[in-house]
Amino acid sequence: MAKESVAIIKDKLNVNRVIDVLNKALAEEWLAFYQYWIGAAVMKGAMRGDIQREFEQHALEEFGHAKLLVDRIIQLEGTPLLHPQRWFEYTECAYEEPDNDFEITRLLLQNTASERCAIRRYQGIAAMTDGKDFTTCDLAKKILADEQAHEQELQDFLDDVRMLYRETSLYE
Repeated sequence: MAKESVAIIKDKLNVNRVIDVLNKALAEEWLAFYQYWIGAAVMKGAMRGDIQREFEQHALEEFGHAKLLVDRIIQLEGTPLLHPQRWFEYTECAYEEPDNDFEITRLLLQNTASERCAIRRYQGIAAMTDGKDFTTCDLAKKILADEQAHEQELQDFLDDVRMLYRETSLYE
């Protein structure tokens, strides 16, 4: 990043703190990518095809978020997390292993919880940088909108699956 741009931000904000928070978000995005990707591969249950496609799409979007975060960290003259082991040290959003329970409702619930944590993360980044670092604030708002859409999509699938299971039990 241009030295002047960083100097201007430093007058308003602790840039090292911003880089640290962006690295936390980066760790969470990588874990979210994997959670969606592996969930799509192992899931079982009603509406599997539709939900697999949604998980795969979300995984790609989480990967895109990670790329945006890495670019911004570098622009701020920081270093992105360089080793996957550090993801668990940095994350505040839990990664839940499917743990041999690959039922769709469980995976939807796990991913919904992760999206809600991500929403809180990006709300915090937007609030911290609002009026002080417009680029990071805009980035956080863009990713926040994606995470909110993900949460809604997952909730819609949860509602559909529950309704399908309820209707199926009526005919038994």
